[in-house]
Amino acid sequence: MWLRRDLRLADNTALFAASRENASVCCVFVLDPILLASDRVGAPIVQSFFSALAALREQLRGFGSDLALLRGDFSEQLGSLAERLGATDVYYNEDCEPAIRQRDARVSEILGERGITTHAMKDLPLFGHNEILTDAGTPYKIFTPYKRRWLEAYHTAAPSMIPSVESDHFLSRTDIGATLDVPAPEDFGFSSSTLYPVVHEAEAHDLLKRFLEDGSAASYARRRNFPAMRGTSGLSPQLRAGTIGVRTCVHRGFEAAKAASPAARSAIELWISELIWRDFYLQILRNFPHVADKPFVDAANALQWSDDRVAFDAWCRGATGYPIVDAAMRQLNTYGWMHNRLRMIVASFLTKDLLINWQWGERYFERQLADADVAANNGGWQWAASTGTDAAPYFRIFSPVLQSEKFDPQGRFIRKMLPELRGVPDAYIHAPWKLSPLQEREFGVTLGVQYPLPIVDHAQARIRALAAYEPVLGKRSRGVASSEESAS
Repeated sequence: MWLRRDLRLADNTALFAASRENASVCCVFVLDPILLASDRVGAPIVQSFFSALAALREQLRGFGSDLALLRGDFSEQLGSLAERLGATDVYYNEDCEPAIRQRDARVSEILGERGITTHAMKDLPLFGHNEILTDAGTPYKIFTPYKRRWLEAYHTAAPSMIPSVESDHFLSRTDIGATLDVPAPEDFGFSSSTLYPVVHEAEAHDLLKRFLEDGSAASYARRRNFPAMRGTSGLSPQLRAGTIGVRTCVHRGFEAAKAASPAARSAIELWISELIWRDFYLQILRNFPHVADKPFVDAANALQWSDDRVAFDAWCRGATGYPIVDAAMRQLNTYGWMHNRLRMIVASFLTKDLLINWQWGERYFERQLADADVAANNGGWQWAASTGTDAAPYFRIFSPVLQSEKFDPQGRFIRKMLPELRGVPDAYIHAPWKLSPLQEREFGVTLGVQYPLPIVDHAQARIRALAAYEPVLGKRSRGVASSEESAS
């Protein structure tokens, strides 16, 4: 069983298939030094995967088995291990990323030449890329009708939960032999932090259980947009590493909804809708692979982006002078995670206020997020930049001050992440540049010293963005409002 982004033993499609067809199964993970040395991988996701691997190894050792941890070329390492163990089949759960699909095809071809059969299974989405289609048999490009068809398919024939694999199906530790130790992030040049999300199978199931049982899910609709509140499930890093399956989340969500009050049921269904967004972006990446490197909308290639590296650096560091933007970026840089509402705010600020290419932000998020997922990250950035499928119309430009006033009204989140503004009262916390010199002294902050002045004027930046977008996307977006923006 070739584990990749499915680091769990429960509800694992390929693992269960392998156990049904074979007398014994060896779980293996291959470390890729080339990937770990690339600029598309950051410390939070490396730490999350390594911690999940360590926990998974302990689970397997509790069964008398082990995790075969290898390092190097995938086909060579998998082929050599299979030949040493006498294995004739390699099972894995397929991915939707174009580069990974190409790699898997090469691995399958090379293993086939060595007499080893590969079996690719669907596990990452609940419904695959060719299962939710329009009446014309084409992939959906708009979320709302996709969701409607997704729900129809689910309630008609919900995908079955995958049974757990019995412990006696795993190859013994003695037969597997010695393998590598699970490395620390520092072994590959990454820093580690106790503030990054804790990622492993037991933690994932505890998070889901608490979310559905402690009232968080019932209040999700009311609290999910407020970063100062504990209003989300926190499961995104777990879903990224695959320490919990999407089927488990959806099934347990609907089970909880059945027993809930009408208001709580609606809130839980709204949370499930976010999991449907996940499926939607996975099928977009699978069916339209060009989005991994280019805008979904061809016309958007003509957008003229700014090359202002100084402004981009200020955005990355959380030093734009807009408190909600800066607090969000410092959350990202400190915790390896960012609240979803804040992701939309900072993405709008980068692409509209600063007119900087969404791909710069997408790559920065990849390196800083423990839940860095190509499909969701790309979909979110292209939505904000108005270049993607079902994207926000180009003229929908978030005001960072209005967003701050609406979703952090007392400035609780801002003050947590920006201690230099803790003394600033509510009336000025969203726009501290309005303080007079006398008030700066009174509230203990010197603008331009302890906290920066705005690097751009939002009103002027909005005019500039409209002038840049209108000739390129005006015809497409005029009069259009996306489902996600309407819901916001």
